[in-house]
This record gives sequence, C-alpha cells and structure tokens, in this order.
Amino acid sequence: MEKKKSLFSVFFNGIVTENPTFRLVLGTCPTIAVTTSAINGIGMGLAATFVLVGSNFVISLLRIFIPDKVRIPAFIVVICTFVTMVQMLLQAYVPSLYESLGLFIPLIVVNCIILARAEAFASKNGPLLSAMDGLGMGLGFTIAITIIGCIRELFGTGTLFGIPIMGASYQPMLILVLAPGGFIVFGTVLGLANIIMRKLEAKKAAKEGAKA
Repeated sequence: MEKKKSLFSVFFNGIVTENPTFRLVLGTCPTIAVTTSAINGIGMGLAATFVLVGSNFVISLLRIFIPDKVRIPAFIVVICTFVTMVQMLLQAYVPSLYESLGLFIPLIVVNCIILARAEAFASKNGPLLSAMDGLGMGLGFTIAITIIGCIRELFGTGTLFGIPIMGASYQPMLILVLAPGGFIVFGTVLGLANIIMRKLEAKKAAKEGAKA
C-alpha cells in the first residue's frame, strides 16, 4: 500500500530531496543563462514558482477532464496562461527585471521542471498537494539559482544585489559572469550539493539501521 503523502513531505521533497537544480538537474538553461546576478536568480526563481503553483493547481483540478491523448498540449496551454500573467506583471511593475531576464520569461513555458511536475505529479494528485509540490519545487529552484547568482555576482563583479562588497582594490573575475563561468560555478555547486546529500543520506541510513 502506497504511503500517504503529507503536505510537508511534498514541500520538503522539492526543496531538498528532489531539488530540481541540484538533484534532478533540470532547467539548466536558465540556471546558467540568467544567474549573472543574485537579483536575476531570485526574479527568475519566483516567476517559475508562481507558474509552478498555478499550473499544478489548475492541471490537478482538470486532470479527470483532460483526455490522455492531448494531455501534453493541454498542460502547455495552462502553463502558457500563467507565464503570460507573470510576463505582464513583471513588465508592468518590475520593468528593470523584465528587461534583464528578457527572453527567458516566455521560455518558462517550455521549462522542463514545470512540464515534468505537471506530468509526474499534478496529473496524478489532488489540487492542494499539487500546489504544495509546485511551491516546494519552485522554492528549491529559486534557492539553487540564487546561490549560483550570488557566487557569480560576488566574484564576477565584486557586488551582491548591486551593493559593492569586495572593495575598490578587488579585481573582478569577469569570466564568472560569462557563459563559461556559469558552467564552472554550476558544476562546482552541484558537486558540493551532491556530496552533502550523500553524507546526509548515509547518516540517515545508519540511524535507521541502528534502530532496526
């Protein structure tokens, strides 16, 4: 019998256990392309979170009405609706962030994280669990790309959230704000995250073995 999912376990799963960036390695294109600054990371992450929560909730509500043969096009229509909402809100209220993120806002429509959660979770679970899954996955994605953005901005320009941190004498590592630097930072952080997770999983397994 399948263990019943709790809201907290579903939420925690997206943040840590199956973090879409560090554990599932999904959405690597925006992860590398927009994380030239911390604010870009937060902006893209929160935009994706809004789309994940909204699309998961609506897809879960409609799952019994959507024919299996057209489920992917139907999912994309729902996702596209929320992406359009995000795009219009950013353009109206945060135009500087909208200009900075550019093409990557409409490309959220084809972000594999969002379509994967629609297919793997929202189409099989209730609205509340699906919304919580979207929130967890979205915040996990936001935390991951913000960490990468902070590292790239700090060492690439000497600032953090646009505030000078490293001092006037610091010589910025400009490669970190370019595409090769994005790959370097992403790979390094990904490796560290997986080392930490393996150690945590080993400790958890040891505790469970001791109890048994």
